[in-house]
Amino acid sequence: MNIGELIIGLGLAVVFYPMGSYGSVPGESSGKWPNIIYILADDLGYGDVHAFNPESKIPTPNIDGLAKEGMRFTDAHSGSAVCSPTRYGILTGRYCWRTVLKAGVLNHASNCLIEPERMTVPSLLKKHGYDTACIGKWHLGLERSGTKVDYAKNISYGPNQVGFDYAFYAECTPSLKVKGNHLFDGGIAPAGATQEQLGSTWIDNGKVQPEHLLHWKQNEVGPTLTTRAVDFIDKHVQSGTDKPLFMYLALSAVHNPVAPASFCVGKSGIGEYGDFVCEVDWSVGEILRALARNGMADNTLVIFTSDNGAVITNLEKVGHRVSYIFRGGKADIFEGGHRIPFIARWPKKVKPGSASDEVICLTDLLATCGAIVGEQLPAKAGEDSYDILPVLLGVNPPQPIREATVHHSLFGAFAIRKGPWKLILSPDSGGWSVPKPGTAKGSPPVQLYNLKIDVGETTNVQDKYPEIVKQLTELFDKYKSEGRSARR
Repeated sequence: MNIGELIIGLGLAVVFYPMGSYGSVPGESSGKWPNIIYILADDLGYGDVHAFNPESKIPTPNIDGLAKEGMRFTDAHSGSAVCSPTRYGILTGRYCWRTVLKAGVLNHASNCLIEPERMTVPSLLKKHGYDTACIGKWHLGLERSGTKVDYAKNISYGPNQVGFDYAFYAECTPSLKVKGNHLFDGGIAPAGATQEQLGSTWIDNGKVQPEHLLHWKQNEVGPTLTTRAVDFIDKHVQSGTDKPLFMYLALSAVHNPVAPASFCVGKSGIGEYGDFVCEVDWSVGEILRALARNGMADNTLVIFTSDNGAVITNLEKVGHRVSYIFRGGKADIFEGGHRIPFIARWPKKVKPGSASDEVICLTDLLATCGAIVGEQLPAKAGEDSYDILPVLLGVNPPQPIREATVHHSLFGAFAIRKGPWKLILSPDSGGWSVPKPGTAKGSPPVQLYNLKIDVGETTNVQDKYPEIVKQLTELFDKYKSEGRSARR
């Protein structure tokens, strides 16, 4: 039995077009495909969620419930150890280091990373009849070709131009900024203001919101985004449309500044960070309740994850480890920088309470969505995206889905993972942890770890396995030179 026969046998309405005619009738199967919702937390650690860390000190009942009703991936990875690069990969299925952004993240003055001609998850699904929505933190730049954003005008290139029908978003992490003696509360923009002058601003379908809608307090960001998402789900159903829904909800929590909603203060018992995680859990619960209330739960694939690892905190003194058993945290090339919680719930398709140790990457979401709607990606799309639908449906592949996975740090350090072996092409953390870049003098130029027996990356065995170092180095060079890593 092939995967197509299995999908049909499980009751998923998927049309398989002849080679070369994928999606030739956009929206032809409207109403048959599942709704798809991504909930992306910001800087949430693997160890912050009870379903992944039984010793977590933070209550996460809604996320844990999602795991009980779906599948946990215990070896899932973000495309980068920091924000913007991962978001690019989520939407395009391509490693961000293949773009002009080779290290770091975008700032308020950055143009949009996503090229006009590039396939994205929303543009793919829109072609198949989906209503598409982006709500939350964007952080992928706005405008193109060196044009700076003028918030007195409409945005001419952003989420709406890369496939989203509806977009309510903040350009970067929503935060209060001070310039000179003037406080930009939520980024209220005077006429002619440019990105360098602003902290952040709410943008609704390319239009900067009127001043009276921009006043917000820091602890209202999460509830604002969640309410918008719930409202969109409600209105989608109330409209009577038979179109399926794709929604990308990118929360700003638990990224700094740590400012949990007032109703979450004190909820964790371990301080503001824990309370902020509780807010993320509340947001997940609100989305799940909206789906259930609208009769959408059974035909919706919900994916919950994080854009990278957590910022290392001082919570170990109370027994809470944001990175669980992994080394390092956000920004680092070590596992704590890019190993993330990942849960997929899809009633009657994904086995409840299941877990997979398959190595996956957030770049895989594009090819997976393509498989759901029966479209094989063209050669110049999703260059680093693998289809994980077989794993979701409980099919044990004869070999790992991914041949290998490339990791990338804040300061541009690379690692490549194949099977249990992880080769770090740097002598240091590549990020914020010790040894910081430039401080590992006298150390070997590369690090090799066998994660099967040393998941904490404590013992560098590069000198004992030169053949593994050579093999992985050559594979990484191949991925770079060929411009892709995914097999087609």
